Amino acid sequence: MKLSARNKLKGTVVEVEKGAVNATVKIDVGGGTIITSMITNDSVEELGLAKGKEAYAVIKASHVMVAADD
Repeated sequence: MKLSARNKLKGTVVEVEKGAVNATVKIDVGGGTIITSMITNDSVEELGLAKGKEAYAVIKASHVMVAADD
């Protein structure tokens, strides 16, 4: 797998919840951190995603916003 994205977090799928068209996929990347992503049901099938499978959360964004309380 070659990607231009630098933020690749390896983890384990802990939940796949399919809807009519899209699915919510939760990946445990360790340290108590769960990354949640919404992808198409077709993508879930093509990637063979299921609870317990190793997968990567790949984060690629043109803007990242940071906020803090006063």
